[in-house]
Amino acid sequence: MKQSILSDCMSTLKNAENVGKDRCTAESSKVVMEVLKTIQKKGYIGEFEKIEDNRGGKFRIELMGKINDCNSIRPRFSVKKNEFEKWEKRYLPAKGMGFLIVSTSQGIMTHEEAKSQEIGGKLIAYVY
Repeated sequence: MKQSILSDCMSTLKNAENVGKDRCTAESSKVVMEVLKTIQKKGYIGEFEKIEDNRGGKFRIELMGKINDCNSIRPRFSVKKNEFEKWEKRYLPAKGMGFLIVSTSQGIMTHEEAKSQEIGGKLIAYVY
């Protein structure tokens, strides 16, 4: 059963990493594309490309074997600029290990970037 496209993408990434695959495919959306760009910038996945299939498209994602766990966060909790530590403790295994992905007024970014820019937003996913 479909939950959300982002949740399905994160589950696909995690499951493919767990069985040792070197690539996977996930459904396409603008949010998924921005999340994948963020994960790629941090070095957890390799290149990804959009494949058109006349149904909205898919992403082919190269895996690097670095993801231990990733998931989308539901419901989308609002976070103020000084509350990130509370959510890091809840979703990440240790300080400095992994990152939260936050949707802000400046776009989708990691919680570290949001802290440095002193802006809050909505939590959408985590990766470590």
